[in-house]
Amino acid sequence: MLLLLSTVVFLFAFATARNTARKVSQPNVKFLGENNLFITNQTVSKLLIQNRQGVKNMLKETLDLNELEQSLNSNPLIKSAEVYVSVNGTLNADIEQKTPLARVSTNGSYYIDDEGLFMPLSSNYSARVPLVTGHVEKNNLKSIYKIAKKVDSDEFLKKSVIEIHQNSKGDIFLRLRRCDFVVKLGTIEFLDKKINNLKVFYKKNLKENTLSRYSKVNLQFDNQVVCTKI
Repeated sequence: MLLLLSTVVFLFAFATARNTARKVSQPNVKFLGENNLFITNQTVSKLLIQNRQGVKNMLKETLDLNELEQSLNSNPLIKSAEVYVSVNGTLNADIEQKTPLARVSTNGSYYIDDEGLFMPLSSNYSARVPLVTGHVEKNNLKSIYKIAKKVDSDEFLKKSVIEIHQNSKGDIFLRLRRCDFVVKLGTIEFLDKKINNLKVFYKKNLKENTLSRYSKVNLQFDNQVVCTKI
């Protein structure tokens, strides 16, 4: 019995030592979710660096997985990253990329992601999202984010809205696809009610083929749609 126990302990220690001494192979990068176009496998592999040395052929015991994860998560195109080493020595990185809701085009160009945060443009892919123009500050995206989130979650708005504009007073305007008029929302207060009023106006005038008669649709007043004709 003692001999059997000693043998088991020896084999376990041997396997553990062998596994620890195993060298890490070429990183295996896996992208999660649907938004996998902004950062490439090659870029992620380059980010998997420790002490300015490639992780390939390093011993498993010398890897600092937390440091590697922090390196990946510091990339502004990555929402989250999980790094781990499999038993056979493969270094794995599961990557979730950020999701852009709108593209700001003012003094600088960048995306607003689905958490209302800054997201840089990608050289690999340009997202088809509404353009944001006017007076927009990177450290004050609350109003624009709320509008962009509403547009993304609403089927009609997602198909129709091509531009979100904010003037110097903070008033919000929308431009719709294949429409010449501008929609004035004003502030983001009572946003759902304003959007419902817009839908009623749009549906009615689309049916009557009269959308082209207007230059401005003002929704900022409670329970009113004030239209300016051309």
